[in-house]
Amino acid sequence: MNAASSIAKREVVGFLRQRSRVMASVLTPLLFWVFLGLGIGRSFQSSGGDGSSYSSYFFPGVVILALVFAGIFQTITTIQDRENGFLQAVLVAPIPRWAIVLGKMQGATILALIQGVLILPLGFLSGIDFTVLSFVESVLVLTVVAFMMTGLGFLFAWRLESIQGFHAVMNLVLMPMWAMSGAFFPASGAPKTFGWIMLANPLTYGLAALRRVLHPGKVFTDIPGLWLSLAVCMGFGILMLMLSSQAIKKRRG
Repeated sequence: MNAASSIAKREVVGFLRQRSRVMASVLTPLLFWVFLGLGIGRSFQSSGGDGSSYSSYFFPGVVILALVFAGIFQTITTIQDRENGFLQAVLVAPIPRWAIVLGKMQGATILALIQGVLILPLGFLSGIDFTVLSFVESVLVLTVVAFMMTGLGFLFAWRLESIQGFHAVMNLVLMPMWAMSGAFFPASGAPKTFGWIMLANPLTYGLAALRRVLHPGKVFTDIPGLWLSLAVCMGFGILMLMLSSQAIKKRRG
């Protein structure tokens, strides 16, 4: 665990020293929210007939967007560490392989969580009434989702050889995952094929959990339950940790 914590600390410090990355990772999802949630969203109504705005419906998706992209693309340091020789030095150290994966995932999770928490309070602009409990629960949900998605990012980063390839593959994977998670539209109003895809998407459960803790008094009938969502996210995160640890063992060179 000391080795994992050291690797995680290195990830956090390295990111915070790059101010341009910090600014871009926070401003990008906010621009999505402004143009889509507050702009285009005026032409639509959210489902449920409760009078809530599209901006309010779209806001949890924006938080997830910031969280996921920050965490996933932080794992790109895996490729950089391999190129500059740092990863080779770590691999020959007398520490278990899972500690390396866990350290990278911890660092990326912390950075993703920071950016998600920075955006979260802006929900009051969409009419979300925060309480201390709902805010704390939201942070816990974001932690689980960040851990899950950074594990996926590490698995791809370990198998890919170039940063350009990582960007191409992750954009191809992440944008559909996010768009088909219920961020733009609910599953109840989507074609049946889309509904099955959304049901198989682990990010759907992370977004569903966030919606439920942000609106504790609202009755949802078209998204998974809170405990089921958390169980799926935690299970997927543990699966990614195990698969990544196995991938490191197979690729000793």
